[in-house]
Amino acid sequence: MACYPPVFKRNPRKSYVMTTQIWHIIELFFFIYLAFTDIYLFIFALAGIFPLKRRNRTPGKKRKILVLIPGYREDDVIIEVAKEALRQDYGTENYDVVIIADGFKPETITTLKKLHIHVIVVKLEYSTKSRALNAALSQTDNSYDVAVVLDADNIMAKDFLTRINAAFCDGYLAVQGHRVAKNLDTPFAILDAVSEEMNNHIFRKGHRVLRLSSALIGSAMAFDYDYFKKMMKKVEVVGGFDKEIEVRLLQKKNKIEYLPDAYVYDEKVPNAKVFTKQRRRWMSAQIHYFGKSFLPSLKDLFLHGNIDFFNKALQFILLPRILLISLLFVIAVVYYFAASLTAFYMAL
Repeated sequence: MACYPPVFKRNPRKSYVMTTQIWHIIELFFFIYLAFTDIYLFIFALAGIFPLKRRNRTPGKKRKILVLIPGYREDDVIIEVAKEALRQDYGTENYDVVIIADGFKPETITTLKKLHIHVIVVKLEYSTKSRALNAALSQTDNSYDVAVVLDADNIMAKDFLTRINAAFCDGYLAVQGHRVAKNLDTPFAILDAVSEEMNNHIFRKGHRVLRLSSALIGSAMAFDYDYFKKMMKKVEVVGGFDKEIEVRLLQKKNKIEYLPDAYVYDEKVPNAKVFTKQRRRWMSAQIHYFGKSFLPSLKDLFLHGNIDFFNKALQFILLPRILLISLLFVIAVVYYFAASLTAFYMAL
C-alpha cells in the first residue's frame, strides 16, 4: 500500500492574522519614531520662545583671533568676503584673516595677496574642509587665542568678533554664531533660509534656554585656538566635520555656547539640485554619526550623567522636518483612503 506524505493545508485565517500582526508592529514602530521626533522638536521649539538669559559680559582683554576661511574654487565670491572680513570693529591688530585657497585661479590669489590678509595655497588630492583647515593650522603659529571658522561665502557682521571675544571671557571652548541668509533671490534660497532659522531656534537657542549645548553648523563657529588645533589633528572626515567636532566636545562634557546676536551672513542654495545634494550629504552624515555615537553616549549617560552627549546622539536620528511634514501628509492620505475602503467593504 502506497504511503503519501501528509498534506498540510494552509489556514488562510491564520496567515491573515499573522500578516495583520506584522503590519501592526510596523505601524507601532513608525508611530513611536514619528511621535518622538514631533515631541522632541516641540519641546525645544517651545523653549526657544523664551529669552536666553545671560549675565552681563565684560569683554576684558581683546583676545588675538585667527579667522580661517577655507574655499574650493570660490573665485566668484572670495574677494568680496576677504574685503568684508577686514571691516570688523575689533581692531585690525587683534585679528588676522587667513584665506585657504584650494583650486583658486592665479589671478584670484594675486588679488587676495594685495589685501592685508594671509593666503595659504593648498593642493589637496581630496578636497575637504577638515583637510584644508589642518593644512592651514600646520602653517600658523601659536600666538592666537581664538580660531573662527567661516565658509568662503560668509560675511561677518561688523561686531561679530567683538561678541565672540566677550563669550570667551566666560570660559567656553566652543561658540556658535547666528548664521542667517545673505540672499533670498530664489524659492529654494528662501526655503533654505527658513529651514536654517528653524534650526537656530530649535537646536541652538532652544537648547541653550534649557542649559544644553548648542548645535554647530559648520561655519560662523569659534573655538579656543590651542584646543581646536590639537583636536583638528584627529579629525579626518570627508563630510560633516562639524558633527565630528561636536561629538568630541560633548564626550568631554564641554558646553557649546550660542550667540543669537553675533551674525554671519551666508549664501543660500539657488536651486533644487544643490538643495537636494546638500540635504543628502547632511542625512548621510547624521546616520553615520548616530551609529558611531549612540551606544557610547548611552554608556556615558548612565555612568557619567552626560546628558549633552546623549542628546546629540538622539538629534542624529531625527527625521528632517521637510521629510517629516511630507511623510505625515502621505500617511494621513493613505489612512484616510484605507479607512474609507474598510467602511465601504464593511457596509457590503
